[in-house]
Amino acid sequence: MKTETRDRRAFVRMLLASAAGAGLGLKPGALLAADTDVLLLSCMDFRFVDETERYMATRGLRNKYDHVILAGSSLGALTEKYPSWGKTFWEHLEVAIQLHHIKKVFVIDHRDCGAYKVILGEDLAKDPFKEKTVHASKLKELSGQIAKKYPKLELELLLMGLNGSVETV
Repeated sequence: MKTETRDRRAFVRMLLASAAGAGLGLKPGALLAADTDVLLLSCMDFRFVDETERYMATRGLRNKYDHVILAGSSLGALTEKYPSWGKTFWEHLEVAIQLHHIKKVFVIDHRDCGAYKVILGEDLAKDPFKEKTVHASKLKELSGQIAKKYPKLELELLLMGLNGSVETV
């Protein structure tokens, strides 16, 4: 976590504690919960950490989203090869809904994903059309599961290119 984010959160907690102590009726965490209405699922690939953060900032969401990271993003949440990953995603989503009252889920997959190679046993990056088709399929499968369980959540399915560009799926 960046120092700026830690300092901001520490400052907000201090203010809330002061307000609560002054009898203003604010509960610790009240402002933090209102700050966040998006949960982002993205891949662990280090090449895309900065680009993902930049993308979220362009959406006006710098430091305003919960972030779950699984290798393969959508595929990571769906794979039977590592079943605990999917369980982890669903548990984090449930907590984000309860704690931060999120309204949206963004899922960002990316091209040239090593987790897709490991889990599916194929280098999809050799065929960009097929790669996009497979990512779209996994993104839509996860989206369908989320929509079925949490029909009020808005969903955005995204695919990031190697240059950081993002397209909607």
